[in-house]
Amino acid sequence: MLYIGIDLGTSAVKLLLMDAEGNIRKIVSKSYNLAFPHTGWSEQNPEDWFGQSIEGLKELLDSENKELVRGISFGGQMHGLVTLDEDDNVIRPAILWNDGRTTKETEYLNSQIGKEKLSEYTANIAFAGFTAPKILWMQKNEPELWAMVKKIMLPKDYLVYRISGAFSTDYSDASGMLLLDVKNKKWSEEMLAICNISKEMLPELYESYEVVGNIKPELAELLGLKKDVKIIAGAGDNAAAAIGTGTIGEGTCNLSIGTSGTIFISSKNFRVDDNNALHSFAHADGGYHLMGCMLSAASCNMWWMNDILKTSNYSGEQAQIDKLGENKVFFLPYLMGERSPYNNPEARAVFFGMSMDTKREDMTQAVLEGVAFGLRDSLEVAKSLGIDIRSSKICGGGAKSEVWRKIIASVLNLRLDIVENEEGPGFGAAILAAVGCGEYPDVETACNKLVKVVSSVYPDKELVKKYEERYNKFKKIYPAVIGLYEE
Repeated sequence: MLYIGIDLGTSAVKLLLMDAEGNIRKIVSKSYNLAFPHTGWSEQNPEDWFGQSIEGLKELLDSENKELVRGISFGGQMHGLVTLDEDDNVIRPAILWNDGRTTKETEYLNSQIGKEKLSEYTANIAFAGFTAPKILWMQKNEPELWAMVKKIMLPKDYLVYRISGAFSTDYSDASGMLLLDVKNKKWSEEMLAICNISKEMLPELYESYEVVGNIKPELAELLGLKKDVKIIAGAGDNAAAAIGTGTIGEGTCNLSIGTSGTIFISSKNFRVDDNNALHSFAHADGGYHLMGCMLSAASCNMWWMNDILKTSNYSGEQAQIDKLGENKVFFLPYLMGERSPYNNPEARAVFFGMSMDTKREDMTQAVLEGVAFGLRDSLEVAKSLGIDIRSSKICGGGAKSEVWRKIIASVLNLRLDIVENEEGPGFGAAILAAVGCGEYPDVETACNKLVKVVSSVYPDKELVKKYEERYNKFKKIYPAVIGLYEE
């Protein structure tokens, strides 16, 4: 049997066809436009998502045995606001996760409603990218359009709606709306009241692996699929990617070193830290997870190489690094502000500790180490909650660097496992489709069967000691300069 995973990203939709043994048969990517109508705004037309997804499905299924396709599931960019009227027309372009227009609304929620109340209601505090502040912004700034709103949904759930007719979402994606009572997996009555919305405006909630409906008959005919192809709820992109790396159950971890950096820690039980330094969300395996997000990770190295050193020879520059754990230069990796654990959009990057004998490679090394130290900040918060983390999967463009993997393994004192298929949310979504269709009894069984570790990087005992000392110095720098950010 065949299963389709659809990863609705910010710049493109990636479609993946997987067989029951976890072999990837084909991958297709279709791009679409991103609009910036004002400084700090970020929008997309949901119709483009649907149109390109259908074109992608046609290409994906070309020359394949379409009779074998049993299910389709999704991973998708989180937090976006999609609004529909009573005739299911899109009212305005979707406001995306990286849109920054909601500063006032976020401040209102955190200061007037209060972080303690928000955490009590949703297990999280407000961030500018979350959905609830976008709702408040639309109510205040576009009241005529808001009066037309009958349905509120997230990006991937618009695809689900168009493909199946099911008005649904899953717990992992809904966790990032600031409308879900994450602990009890239900919509928060208090947050609905604060945002002046009714429960009827929100989709029905499902576990990520649950079936929400079948493909619409007209789409089945168009694509040459059977009419009983199941549509499975899917997950937010980070939770779907975690499924794709087998990050499930209690105490498993996944590090993603992409443009941004995330540390995703799976937990069977609900947990939230006192300062809401980490997001506390539901997971696609039916449990929960904690997630720390650095706004700049591999992008720090890209900035240093491309814009400062003016070189594309990344490996050549890193080959000059020869004194791991002994560098006197530090780098705070806050080029675009920081999310976890500080939630400070005003934070900026800092080099500290240079002297007359500082060399080019010392600065390069400091950038790599700074990102590793930033990831450890979030790891320490998770460990303070009693989660025992011994190893982590690692993925993303930055994880292809051998020296960076060695640094991260020793800074975090974790074994880093590299998986065979690094296709992120698309692969995870295909696994969820297989579970939803009964190919596997549960997500854990499916991941144990389909996710394969091909190599591991172990922490160096001597480096662990050296980096412990370096990290203790690193974590003193941000408190020392925070006052300058505020000025």
